[in-house]
Amino acid sequence: MSILEKKDKKVFDLIKKEEKRQLESIRLIPSENYVSKSILEATGSCLTNKYSEGFSRKRYYEGQNIIDQIEDLACNRAQELFKTDYIPNVQPYSGSPANLIALLSLCNIGDTIMGMHLSHGGHLTHGWKASYTGKFFNSVQYTVSKETNLIDFEEIRKLAKETKPKVIICGYTAYPREVDFKKFKEIADEVGAFLLADTSHITGLIAGGVHQSPFGFADIVTSTSHKTLRGPRGAFIMSKNKEIAKRVEKTVIPGLQGGPHNHTTAAMAVSFAEANTENFKSYSNQIVKNAKKLALELKNRGFNLVTGGTDNHLILINTIKSKNIIGKEASLALAKSGIICNANTVPFDTRSPISPSGIRIGTPAITTLGLKEDDMITIADFIDKILENYDNNELLLKTREEIRNFVLKFNLDF
Repeated sequence: MSILEKKDKKVFDLIKKEEKRQLESIRLIPSENYVSKSILEATGSCLTNKYSEGFSRKRYYEGQNIIDQIEDLACNRAQELFKTDYIPNVQPYSGSPANLIALLSLCNIGDTIMGMHLSHGGHLTHGWKASYTGKFFNSVQYTVSKETNLIDFEEIRKLAKETKPKVIICGYTAYPREVDFKKFKEIADEVGAFLLADTSHITGLIAGGVHQSPFGFADIVTSTSHKTLRGPRGAFIMSKNKEIAKRVEKTVIPGLQGGPHNHTTAAMAVSFAEANTENFKSYSNQIVKNAKKLALELKNRGFNLVTGGTDNHLILINTIKSKNIIGKEASLALAKSGIICNANTVPFDTRSPISPSGIRIGTPAITTLGLKEDDMITIADFIDKILENYDNNELLLKTREEIRNFVLKFNLDF
């Protein structure tokens, strides 16, 4: 970034500081990752200069021949990656707009939708009251079992029969177990509902073959292109048939968006190709191995894990039950020592999302750095020490140096 350094030293310095922070921290936010140099280059390319409202061969502006090829390439690679004939749309700007686009493509405003309650693992855009998905639609929210914190399909079936939703949403942001898309499809079919699978968190695991696929079950699949997929900050929608795909197109433009972010589309094409390799399959498998090992080590140190463990890339910890610390205090203490996570609600939480009872951690980023199962023992020891001494500033800062020395042993090499 030599030109930026000369032209705008302030921005250059801030970017370099953030780069340093990322490389010297143990990054455990499950929605974060590191992208390849190829993706960084595509994202920072001249494609950001081009306006391309519309879709391939159906544009409002001229000069689109190359852009059409890039968008077609991204769509074709998405189908190849997921081994599906679902029709991709790679233009949504991020995951939240993608979910709104999907819902507006399947529903009329005022229709009933059914998604998981926010504090039980759902996303804001699955019909939570503070989101416009909870304002535009009549949202009913299902929860997990109070005894096990697992999805209770009989309760979901009962609620669906009572409320007759137009759309049922599955796929989550803080649920540490595998999603059974087939069972959700059976319930959706019973009540005549569409099934929307938001796989944003687990898409990389699906691509790598370590999580079951929604294709063949869901009517529409939404996903971000980052998180476990390890691509740029974008999103895509895949529709089961041409009728739904056409509705999605009209909802994207003229419904909600203008010109697509062509530099992101190109980077998504790169990420789909990267994910369609044996190396990525090994990476996805290692994400889950690391998460399971970290969960086990934390449990052995007395931590209270929601559902008792994990099947995927994330772990949800009730820090009040574990260490008698609210989630925000725990996440701040960990951050001071160089472990980055987020405070998070837990099922049946009596505290607010701003100051919840737990934290959420995950293994995508550290797996990209090359950490393996034995390294999870070290991370568990760090987390345990920090939260046992969360109010000891001197110890937290000393631990920060230990963590820095530990994580700098690993390098990004792709």
